[in-house]
Amino acid sequence: MLNKNTKNDSSQNSALNMIGLGTLLKGDLSSEGDLRIDGKIEGNVLSKSKIAMGASASIAGNVNARSADISGRIDGDLSVIETLFLRSSAKINGNITTSKLVVESGAEFNGTCHMISSSQSKA
Repeated sequence: MLNKNTKNDSSQNSALNMIGLGTLLKGDLSSEGDLRIDGKIEGNVLSKSKIAMGASASIAGNVNARSADISGRIDGDLSVIETLFLRSSAKINGNITTSKLVVESGAEFNGTCHMISSSQSKA
């Protein structure tokens, strides 16, 4: 369905970008909109919106996002401005910086975590 609301730029951030299962991306990835990752990325990932990673997904690089819901594997540092969800299948090998952290039982996290207030973070 098309969005006919042109009064603001929020429609630009509503775009959904997908890296599907079986896809390997080598290089840095930057997006204004949401990212759904089920494949593999070798490089840094930046989203000014939300990142969602499936259980089969992996990222070898640093991740920066407004919010994130992680079920896959990240080998690198993770910086999330708002809320970071680590699902039970998540495996993080790196440092975390976030405002809010939710960790399900079974998630693995190897690194340090620095909690910041929303006013300290930059968009």
